[in-house]
Amino acid sequence: MFESLLIANRGEIARRIIKTANKLGIRTVAVHSEADADLPYVREAHESVHIGPADPAQSYRNIDAILAAAKQSGAAAIHPGYGFGSENPEFARAVGDAGLIWVGPEPEAIAAMGDKINARNLMSAAGVPVAPGTGEPVDSAEAATARAEEIGYPVMVKAAAGGGGMGMAVAEDAGALPKVFEQIQGVAERLFGSGDVLIERFYPRVRHIEVQILGLADGRVLTLGERECSVQRRNQKLVEETPSCALDPELRARFLDAARRAGEAVSYRNAGTVEFLLDVDTRDFFFLEMNTRLQVEHPITEAVYGVDLVAAQLKVAAGEDPKINDPSPAGHAIEFRVNAEDPKRFLPGPGVITEWTEPQGRGVRVDSGYAQGNTVPRFYDSLMAKLIVSGPDRATALSRARQALSEFAIAGPKQNLPFFLELLDNPEFTEGVYDTGIVGRMR
Repeated sequence: MFESLLIANRGEIARRIIKTANKLGIRTVAVHSEADADLPYVREAHESVHIGPADPAQSYRNIDAILAAAKQSGAAAIHPGYGFGSENPEFARAVGDAGLIWVGPEPEAIAAMGDKINARNLMSAAGVPVAPGTGEPVDSAEAATARAEEIGYPVMVKAAAGGGGMGMAVAEDAGALPKVFEQIQGVAERLFGSGDVLIERFYPRVRHIEVQILGLADGRVLTLGERECSVQRRNQKLVEETPSCALDPELRARFLDAARRAGEAVSYRNAGTVEFLLDVDTRDFFFLEMNTRLQVEHPITEAVYGVDLVAAQLKVAAGEDPKINDPSPAGHAIEFRVNAEDPKRFLPGPGVITEWTEPQGRGVRVDSGYAQGNTVPRFYDSLMAKLIVSGPDRATALSRARQALSEFAIAGPKQNLPFFLELLDNPEFTEGVYDTGIVGRMR
């Protein structure tokens, strides 16, 4: 195992990685922007390095600044967390070229899965189900209309290089498609540096289900169950749970087999997630994307499978066997993303935290990035903390969730705790029969 680790991230995920690194006896190095100098993770690392102003392009996405911090601190490895540069193959290559260990998959796998068109084609060739759609970029509204007629409406228009729920929109019919196409092409160019767009059949009633994979140094790809991620706003997740109420044993086995095939198709190493959409009506499922990094919602898998995924990441990166072959799941876990946002319209609401009291109790875990007195800045994702509850069954997890949410006290910035309590009163959610439209129906 390497002796020192730089975490190229911030907030709760930086604290999460530091916690496991400490258990493994690894010296940790935190990097921070001007806006984050007072956050808990900066104090909890063995060493911290200031890397630039609040603008992430000049700090957390600044490869040169991060590599300089690694050199200055003597770090042997870099963990990218999620977001920022975690799925940037150039960052991964630069880390390797600097003689450092990248805690993640090979740059080639990141690049292969980063382009949605290429990923679709690779998955199709590997026998992974994909939705009807284009196998090459669509370069004009006219071409999009012609392809959509073949695929069938409604269609989803996506930025090929997009991710995180951004750069996608639905066209219900041929009249709407040209405007939607031009909108997404513009977003693709502005946010992702590529105007490539693809079109897929859109399924109105779906559940978003993903599978955790772990690629080992010996070439095997393990699957560690599924996570239900269907509670979303603007295609971005708010609540996740495992196991999914939607899967019976036969369908679950098909999901896990498809995820394993996806990982093997790109010789995947380290932790990753294969995301699928399950059509509620037909029970067919389709590949959505592969996230070549640790997921925000990884703690619920840890709770049910009894593994430390960050420890597994570090061991695989060091060429060691994490020794978690085919673990058995036990119980149920749910994660709530506690964001600094309006619980009605879900608009960001940053500010100074004047009160912060975390819930405690059996089956309750809080991964937080802030504490009382900290400021939630406007420059980054609004995630403040993750509340994870678990129990021997879903009913117990839901009961513990209600209690924990009622005890979680935050004042200062806007926060979405009231929405989660509203969700726990929603029959669709409590009965496990919800889909990705649940938040829209609540609003």
